[in-house]
Amino acid sequence: MFINICYFLTAILFILGLKKMSSPTTAAGGIRWAGYGMILATIVTFFHGHISGHESAVTNYILIFLALGIGGGLSWYSGKKVKTTDLPQMIALYNGMGGGAAAAIAAVELLKMGTIKDSLKPAKEAMGEIAKTDIGKQLIEQSQAAIDHAISGEHLTLGLLGAFIGTIAFSGSIIAWAKLDGRMKKTFEIPKQNLFNLGLFIATILFGILSFYTLSPIALFFFFGLALVFGVTVTTPIGGADMPVIISLFNALTGLAVAFEGFVLGNAAMIIAGTVVGSAGSLLTQLMAKAMNRSLANVLFSGFGTEGGEGAHTSETGGEMKAIDAEDVGVMMAYAEQVIIVPGYGMAVAQAQHKVWELSKLLIDRGVDVKFAIHPVAGRMPGHMNVLLAEAGVPYDVIYDMEDINAEFTNSQVALVIGANDVVNPSAKNDPTSDIYGMPILDVEDSDNVIVIKRGRGVGFSGIENPLFFGDKTKMLFGDGQAMAGELIQAIKQL
Repeated sequence: MFINICYFLTAILFILGLKKMSSPTTAAGGIRWAGYGMILATIVTFFHGHISGHESAVTNYILIFLALGIGGGLSWYSGKKVKTTDLPQMIALYNGMGGGAAAAIAAVELLKMGTIKDSLKPAKEAMGEIAKTDIGKQLIEQSQAAIDHAISGEHLTLGLLGAFIGTIAFSGSIIAWAKLDGRMKKTFEIPKQNLFNLGLFIATILFGILSFYTLSPIALFFFFGLALVFGVTVTTPIGGADMPVIISLFNALTGLAVAFEGFVLGNAAMIIAGTVVGSAGSLLTQLMAKAMNRSLANVLFSGFGTEGGEGAHTSETGGEMKAIDAEDVGVMMAYAEQVIIVPGYGMAVAQAQHKVWELSKLLIDRGVDVKFAIHPVAGRMPGHMNVLLAEAGVPYDVIYDMEDINAEFTNSQVALVIGANDVVNPSAKNDPTSDIYGMPILDVEDSDNVIVIKRGRGVGFSGIENPLFFGDKTKMLFGDGQAMAGELIQAIKQL
């Protein structure tokens, strides 16, 4: 009873923490509340009968504390050292570890079920002729009934589903980490990729069915192996531009896998935590896909966003990018009534958020109305830009979501785009042939002047040319984001 009450309190802390995370002003407190819930769930687990009452209780405790020490130490160290630029990679990696843990639990439980199922055969052989008597038959029937109770169809089904989903989340998240960290090329497809993935999926399901009926270690080996490969092959064709959606999807899958394994183990904390994470991740995935005006199937199977890099500096219509000096931009911004700043992943790479906020404060001191516009999929994970700006000390009341800020661009004299590309691409509105047509964008082209800070003249992460950069109202400030922000600061200080 005590353990279940603690698990119930854990669930309340998880839900309240998640609720607080819905707002930037309370997100830090929400993380702490959820953390307290996890600490409570961990501590009370030590008193669970399966651990404390087991004959190997001492060994269990040693292994648990060893795992907590190693895992906690590594996560604490990496959390302290990670740069905000690398947060998406870390989230993808840790999410993969969660899926892998759920898959490992499933593997242990399924193998244990297989051992229990096979235990009746040597018992029959040991009984010899007694097994043929009425008493022997009755004992065997009772043993079979006990085995059937221990290995129910529901437990087997949920165990295999959790194993399948968790394994995919594990290997897929590792690929997402490798892509985000630059360790894997963005373009990697095999011939007839979708057909190959379909065949691999069917083969995995078949071995799952075989495992359900036999619990054979060989069948389970192929089941887990194929699921690992499927997670890899379904993720490798997906480009970096779609990573926010993929990270959210794998987060949801990890939560779902944990919930399924919680049912198998009869652990209420795992069921609740997994369900909360799974539902939140599913909603976030839906919101991310909606923000790109694309279905999840299109994200997974279209191969969109697999090309990118440095391209030509002239548009298909013959326009050219027009460069501008920092001094001229400084004057333009200093004497504007309203400036809207649009950050993107390029700002994160340049670690320019502190300089950008310093620039903003100078403009605010001069009476300029400065606002920040955030696209839902800006960066490499949901909320990436919000985290960067919060780290730099940007107040929440000057940061606006896309739907709240778009109408303001017509009233702004300058829209400063730093490191963003696809989220400000007007092709999404004007070009039905574009791969991003229909995706909601930030309407920076409605400003009187558009200044784009960009390292080079190439296309964005999606590989799609942006006609905004060739527009009549657009000027390009080429260079590193942090360096250019520094030059703008100096230019304004000299006025």
